Amino acid sequence: MQDVLDRITANPKFLEFVAMRSKYSIIMAIVSAAAYYGFILLVAFDKEFLATKIGAGYTMSIGVPIGVGVIAFTILLTWIYVRRANGEFDAINEALIKEARK
Repeated sequence: MQDVLDRITANPKFLEFVAMRSKYSIIMAIVSAAAYYGFILLVAFDKEFLATKIGAGYTMSIGVPIGVGVIAFTILLTWIYVRRANGEFDAINEALIKEARK
């Protein structure tokens, strides 16, 4: 088993795969954090905008749908990541293991 592991970690395709997966994860994390921190910055610096009523006769402010949108957006990002991880990343992983077992 250790020899298979050594062959996998020595494979240039594995190193490329790890770099690609790490880059993708970092980008997704940054986008997610930007959405959350962007909302927090709005709360901190533009309360008046968030307190704006959606329309005449409505009691809901614009901040509520924006907050829900931030949560929905990060759920969507998670779904996108999981879909790619379970599809493309798992396929590459399996191919690398098969190649190392030869």
